[in-house]
Amino acid sequence: MSSYSTTQKWTLLTTIMASSLVFIDGSALNVALPALQKEMELTGTQLLWVINGYALFLSALLMVGGALGDLYGRNRIFLMGLVLFSISSLVCGLAQNASQLLVARGFQGIGGALLTPGSLSILSAHFDNENRGKAIGLWSTFSALMGIIGPILGGWLAGMGYWRVIFFLNIPLSIFVFFGILYKVPESKNSSAQKLDIVGAVLVTLGLAGVTFGFTESSDLGFQHPVILISVGVGVTTLIIFTYSQKRIQNPMMPLSLFQSKTFTGANLMTLFLYMAMSGALFFVPLNLIQIQGYSEVKAGLSMLPIIICIATISPLMGKYIDQKGYRLPLIIGPLIVAVGYFAFTLIGISEGASSYWSTFMLPFLLIGIGMGIVVAPLTTAVMGSVNEANIGVASGINNTVARAASVLAIALLGAFALFSFKGEVIEKVETLGIEQSAQELLIEEAEDFTAAKPPSTLDKEIVLQAQQIYKEAFISSFDGVVIIAMLLALLSSLISFLTIKN
Repeated sequence: MSSYSTTQKWTLLTTIMASSLVFIDGSALNVALPALQKEMELTGTQLLWVINGYALFLSALLMVGGALGDLYGRNRIFLMGLVLFSISSLVCGLAQNASQLLVARGFQGIGGALLTPGSLSILSAHFDNENRGKAIGLWSTFSALMGIIGPILGGWLAGMGYWRVIFFLNIPLSIFVFFGILYKVPESKNSSAQKLDIVGAVLVTLGLAGVTFGFTESSDLGFQHPVILISVGVGVTTLIIFTYSQKRIQNPMMPLSLFQSKTFTGANLMTLFLYMAMSGALFFVPLNLIQIQGYSEVKAGLSMLPIIICIATISPLMGKYIDQKGYRLPLIIGPLIVAVGYFAFTLIGISEGASSYWSTFMLPFLLIGIGMGIVVAPLTTAVMGSVNEANIGVASGINNTVARAASVLAIALLGAFALFSFKGEVIEKVETLGIEQSAQELLIEEAEDFTAAKPPSTLDKEIVLQAQQIYKEAFISSFDGVVIIAMLLALLSSLISFLTIKN
């Protein structure tokens, strides 16, 4: 840090704090989901929307945020997003029902879409190619360190019934970042940027919204329902039209010329599959630990620390490594280690609770942390280093969009898969209990609540115990399916790196 100028130090500090907003919010909220579901009486589908309501708008508008920053000034758009993110965080914390929370999460996503691409493009604008890898490594490291408190704090607050404070934490961080950017970091923009691609912005938003809505709601309505078929069909068609429009329009928000770089294309494909695996699998882990394995919220948060600690300790080493030897080898090896970590989850089943952590969940968390620690800095550097400086805002927007869209699609697709699998398993096993039809219907109806499903206390005590075991086994079966899919996605990302990434 001593070799950096004052501007570069403030740039690092503020962009790290800004990324920490999203990091802490996400990691803390995931651990608090069971408590949030219980207090607000959310169904399994509504639980998916708590995450996807935010991620949908974030992913759909990230490229717009990147393009606006290049056009009107990265600091200006960044600060607008920061204010909106902060206000909507406050509303999330004050929400009294599911509808209020989901609407506020949507606005939080819009703010994040203006905030997130600006964080990395502001950083890249103030560091040259020689030092950018090291700076991004530090950004990844300290962002992860800030995020370490997320799962612990989220678990602790949720355990005391104060999950709302997770949203309130964004306010003081936002105030610090706001004044740091405003007074200490010079404005930057792309002097050759043209007007905003409104058509592209509308098309990509509608496309992602259609696909996300269709797959998320499919667990309630079924894949054959006309609403689902129309929603997914319109979403996919609109995304195809969006891609075609980017060839024809004069100033596209996603210049397809960037994809002439094999490394840029490969890095974004790798981002898509690796982050789909990460977001999809780790959405279900806290639910597994707390609702099925019997961990307290605090212990669930602590149990995931190996992931963040590994990212925090390995990323700076990788930043130095890639400045000297390039990023291809880490992007091949890292995902392979991550894949082994996902597979290790399938060996656990129903454990003896937190007391068996070191012989059960510790290994997969450690492997995933090591693999992602190897990948994070090289992947970001590969994306930013494969375009010229004038396009770093657009490139950052595209890559962040891919990462966030991966999260949306993963939770929608794997969420639908998990809910279908869970309900199917429950129905199959409940029908073998040999109880009255009315009792069967009560137990099957409870499956809508996913891991929060509880057999009615009016039933016979023996039936209640059997039903509780059925719910647990059904979740483990669906969870194993999810992590196997995550493993395959991680392997695919490694293969893509091998075939496409060049130093």
